[in-house]
Amino acid sequence: MKRKSSAPTMKDVAREAGVALGTVSKVFNGIPVGESYRLRVEQAAAKLGYQVNSYARGLKANKTGTVALILPNAYDPFFAALADNICQALARRGCRMLLTVTGSDPDAEQRCIRMVEQNKVDGIIGLTYNPALEVPAAIPFVSIDRYFSPAVPCVASDNFGGGQLAAEKLLELGCKKLLFFRIGTDVPGEPDKRLSGFQAACQLHQAEHTVLILNDREGFEPFRTFLGEHIRGGKPDFDGIFCNTDRLAHHVICMLQELGLAVPGDVQVIGFDGVRYFGYDGYVCSTIVQPVAQLAETSVNILLEEDRSNLPSLICLPVAYAAGGTTRE
Repeated sequence: MKRKSSAPTMKDVAREAGVALGTVSKVFNGIPVGESYRLRVEQAAAKLGYQVNSYARGLKANKTGTVALILPNAYDPFFAALADNICQALARRGCRMLLTVTGSDPDAEQRCIRMVEQNKVDGIIGLTYNPALEVPAAIPFVSIDRYFSPAVPCVASDNFGGGQLAAEKLLELGCKKLLFFRIGTDVPGEPDKRLSGFQAACQLHQAEHTVLILNDREGFEPFRTFLGEHIRGGKPDFDGIFCNTDRLAHHVICMLQELGLAVPGDVQVIGFDGVRYFGYDGYVCSTIVQPVAQLAETSVNILLEEDRSNLPSLICLPVAYAAGGTTRE
């Protein structure tokens, strides 16, 4: 095996180009020099295979061009889409993304904060479940879906409006008895407003509705029991279900079909997120679509904002309904 010789330095480039070291530095830092000098430096760098160490240069300028993203996991389709869009938004600005996943563990989230602090990132975007999360004041931080304080910008979709839209769509499509179903954490967050919007619409239209909320630790068995108790003569007590996420809606649809119920024939189902098969094919279910690209772009814009003296504390982005085969359009 042939070992690679030591990497060329700026001094090597200056020697090859026949210019002063200061001229090379100016070229690599975007400072204007004579056109002939710039061309000589660039040609010398290409010939020697010299590459600018942007990380080291960033450290000198107190910027590394790296942003940390903290997510509960990377397998949930919505989180995966969010990570992909944030990575693209950062790349368009010449930045890199450092992804860390926590398994929704509050302690792991705090460890991630300590880890990325040591890695000298320029900022953090986090979708977290630790209401007491401690982030150093010197590190810009943007929260997704969880409001911390007026000093921490939070970016979210219109969860209240989405819940309202889901209930109104089910009623518009002929449903008479609605069910809201959620499995999640006890930690309060912006997605809690999906239930508030759903209930507001039901109350406005005087629609009969039921609410079932389970903790992550309980799993799906309580819902299976609930279903069994609410099926009479082969028909369920409700004909429209709004699930807090598309992933949950998928599980519910499978469970309904296992019990011999047709979707959307017997029960119409709407989820929340806008998850698509393989990331770009049709929707996995009828759904309230979150504007993932806009969530990513907005979070990155706010995080990289130079003037942080007057940032908004909560940015709420619009959602939309999309039919996905689990409702009777």
